Amino acid sequence: QSFKLLGFLDVQSVPCARESVLYGSVGSLVIGLGYFLATSRVRRSCDFAVGGFICTMLGYWFYCRYDLAQRKIRQRMLKEGMRNKLLLEGSSLDPERKQSSSERGDS
Repeated sequence: QSFKLLGFLDVQSVPCARESVLYGSVGSLVIGLGYFLATSRVRRSCDFAVGGFICTMLGYWFYCRYDLAQRKIRQRMLKEGMRNKLLLEGSSLDPERKQSSSERGDS
């Protein structure tokens, strides 16, 4: 069962959305409570809590999406490298294959 945040963000299926909301809520609690303990101003600490939620959520969202993109790039490169290894293994184009003098044409 999916959970939609603000009616449009499907937290279940969008990558990094769930973690971003969770980290944002923890950041909101820490920042709001910390500001309240420091100043004892309720309204202002709620403002800081909302701001902390937004900043923490967006910060982790961008970090997570960047990391996800980097992992996909590395995975694609690894997959292509494995495919090339299988295709070139044992052939004359194999970079790991050591050529003997007879294969090079030397006498």
